[in-house]
Amino acid sequence: MSKPSTMRLSALAAAALLAGCSMIPTYERPAAPVGADWPGTPATAATAATQAPAAVELPWQEYFADERLRRLIGMALENNRDLRVAVLNIEQARAQFQIQRAAQYPAVGLAASATRAPSVVNGKLANSFSVGPSISSWEIDFFGRIASLKEQALAQYLATEEGRKATQISLVAAVANGWLTLLADEELLDISRRTLQTREESVQLTKLRLDNGVSSALDYQQAQSLTESARATLAQQQRQRAQDENALVLLLGQALPDDIRTSTVQLRLADAPVMAELPAGLPSDLLIHRPDIRQAEQQLIGANANIGSARANFFPRITLTAQAGTASTELSGLFKSGSWGFTLAPQLVLPIFNAGSNRATLASAEAGRGIAVAQYEKSIQTAFREVADALAGRATLGEQLRAQRAQVEAESATFQLSDLRYRNGVSSYLDLLDAQRSLFTAQQQAVNTRLLQLQNQVTLYKVLGGGWSEPAPTPVASAPASQPPLR
Repeated sequence: MSKPSTMRLSALAAAALLAGCSMIPTYERPAAPVGADWPGTPATAATAATQAPAAVELPWQEYFADERLRRLIGMALENNRDLRVAVLNIEQARAQFQIQRAAQYPAVGLAASATRAPSVVNGKLANSFSVGPSISSWEIDFFGRIASLKEQALAQYLATEEGRKATQISLVAAVANGWLTLLADEELLDISRRTLQTREESVQLTKLRLDNGVSSALDYQQAQSLTESARATLAQQQRQRAQDENALVLLLGQALPDDIRTSTVQLRLADAPVMAELPAGLPSDLLIHRPDIRQAEQQLIGANANIGSARANFFPRITLTAQAGTASTELSGLFKSGSWGFTLAPQLVLPIFNAGSNRATLASAEAGRGIAVAQYEKSIQTAFREVADALAGRATLGEQLRAQRAQVEAESATFQLSDLRYRNGVSSYLDLLDAQRSLFTAQQQAVNTRLLQLQNQVTLYKVLGGGWSEPAPTPVASAPASQPPLR
């Protein structure tokens, strides 16, 4: 190989080496600041239901067996405004990435100019005309400044995509919890109506006994007070039921269908379809399954890339301006033979003094990475706590509900005996009032505990990362499609 050829190859190799230079620090994922096992959970809990699919492998269409609930979730995925904003944020972040990626390439345009200025030769006014393609201030990215900004924009785009998945997970869980709350409201309303009816009958009986001189006016006033208390509770629960429906409508992005609204009157929490038992897995699985954790990690990667851009500010910045075409002192002389030419104007700017601006930019970028590390670790700790809380609820709410249902049965029997004894004049009306209050309270607590148990199952599905997988569209609903991968 000849010496000139060797020199040309060496120059090309040096240019390629400089073009591939990057100031971005090597990224290392921080260690998860949580334990290896769930706190206070038996060793068998993590391996329970190992034959069952993990939450991320179980689409919401399969996890929620209630057809009405599936319809509501499908409506929310199509109409919820928060989810729409999340999808549009992806499009915006994608466009920002494309802008940064385009900065790596020269922008070619068509330039035309006309000037009239004194000639440097004789001082007389002279005309100059030119037209042709041009490249304006293209920065040759020898030290990776623009490449670092592109990596940061890419990480932000990927973080936004993970944010959309996290938004969908929260939306699915919120709709499910809202639906279960409506069912609980209807059950509580039914209990209040039946309690109010019982107490109104008790007032009539007490009034009859008062008229016949069997009971005192005190018994009658106590019966009236307890009846009005039940009526006030009924009004409060009717208001709460309306507010819960309004909250669900906001999630759906449209009105609640009439057939679903009327069906809640016949449904009870006890009749709600059973949700699948979910294996808890290991805390380390959350790093893979939770979109919010992956979002925080992408933001950390973006903050790491910002350091590369800040470091590159300390090195020379090379820009190139070029133009080719035709030039003439007369407009009619353009495009004639001999008028063609080109100009090439490279520029190198080496920072010498900028009052510490570059150092401050680097310090800010390094502090930003520290913040992103802390936020990433906090997202892991938050996820760990959420799963641990849901597992604690799964372990205890079942026993609590069993005990409270047994209490309802006991209080119901106590009320029946107290009513019978009062009618026969064996016990006082105060004993009957206490039995009525205890039964009403126990019935309400049982419904609320059942609601907590079902919502805890929804929460466990959510915090384990379930609810964002998108299988083929079904007639029930079709979730918004994500953007295709970047190429």
